[in-house]
Amino acid sequence: MQQNYETLLKASLRINWRLEDVVGDGKRLDFSRPFLPEAFARTAPLTFLTSDEQLTLNHIRAHGYLAMFELVEGVILPFVVEQANTKDVDVSFRTEALHQFASEEVKHMALFQAFRQEFVAEFGVDCGFIGPAEEISRAILDHSPLAIAILVLGIEWMSQGHYVESVRNDNEFDPQFKSLLRHHWMEEMQHARMDALVLQAMANRHDERDIDRAIDEYLEIGAFIDAGLKQQVSLDLVSFERAACRALPDEERKQFLEVQYQALRWTFLGSAMLNKNFLISLAQVSRAASQRVESAGLAISQQQGATAAPWHSAGRDCQGRNDP
Repeated sequence: MQQNYETLLKASLRINWRLEDVVGDGKRLDFSRPFLPEAFARTAPLTFLTSDEQLTLNHIRAHGYLAMFELVEGVILPFVVEQANTKDVDVSFRTEALHQFASEEVKHMALFQAFRQEFVAEFGVDCGFIGPAEEISRAILDHSPLAIAILVLGIEWMSQGHYVESVRNDNEFDPQFKSLLRHHWMEEMQHARMDALVLQAMANRHDERDIDRAIDEYLEIGAFIDAGLKQQVSLDLVSFERAACRALPDEERKQFLEVQYQALRWTFLGSAMLNKNFLISLAQVSRAASQRVESAGLAISQQQGATAAPWHSAGRDCQGRNDP
C-alpha cells in the first residue's frame, strides 16, 4: 500500500497507547536479567569480567540507551513541530499527522524519562551521561533543515531496526525493558514513514548540490555524535568501576574502552547508516546520497572518531549496589 499522511495518521490513532500501559501498576525492571541484547551491549568479549559484572555493564549501557533516546527525541520534536507548522505545503492530512507525530514524541520522552528514573532509583550507582542534553540538541539543530530531516529519518529507521532485528525474538532479557522497546517501535513505524514523506517533499525543492551539502552536514553531525560516544564510554567505565567497587588494571581498561566504544558506535551510528530501509528511503531522494551514507557506515569501524567535545557529567563516589 502506498503510504500517505492519511493512512499513517489512521494507523497512529489506532495504535496509540498510553504511558500507563507501559509503566506503573506494579511493572518493574528485573535487574537479575539483561536489558539490552548482546548485539548492542557487547559485554561477552570482555572475558576478564565475571558474569555478574557483565550483567552490571549491560545495565549501565541500558541506562545510556535510555538517556540517548531521550536526548534524540529532544532533537526530533522541534523539527517535527516546525514541519507541522509549515504553511507553504498543502497536502491533505499532513498537518494533523505531524501534530500527532509530535504528541507521540512528547509521550516517548516521558516514557524514557520514567524508565530512567526507575533505573536510577533501583540501580544504586550514579551513571554519568554526556551533556548538558540541551546544548547537544542545540548544536545538532544548528544545521540545515534538510540535514536534520536526513538525520531524523535515520534515527527513526534505526530504532525500528533495533527492535525488529535484535529485540523482538530475544527472550533472554527483561520483559519490562522489552515492553518499552516494543511500544516505542509500534509508533515509530509510522514516524519513519512520515519522515520519508517529509524528506521527499523537502528534497523536491532542492537540487543535487543542496542534497550533497546536506549529506556533508549529516556526516558532520555523525562526527559530533561520535565524539560524544567516545566520552560516553569513559563515563561508562567510571560507572562500572563504581558499581563493581574495583578498578580494572590498565590493560583491561584499555580493552574495555576499545570494545565498548565500537559497541556504542555500532548502536547509534553504524546501525542507522546501514539500515536498509533508511538507505532505500534516502536513495529515493538521491542515489548518490544513499551511497555516501552507506560508505560511511561501512567505514565506521575503522574510523578513529572525532576529537571529544567539552561535554561533562557529574559523578559520585563508589557505593554499594542495591538488590532489586
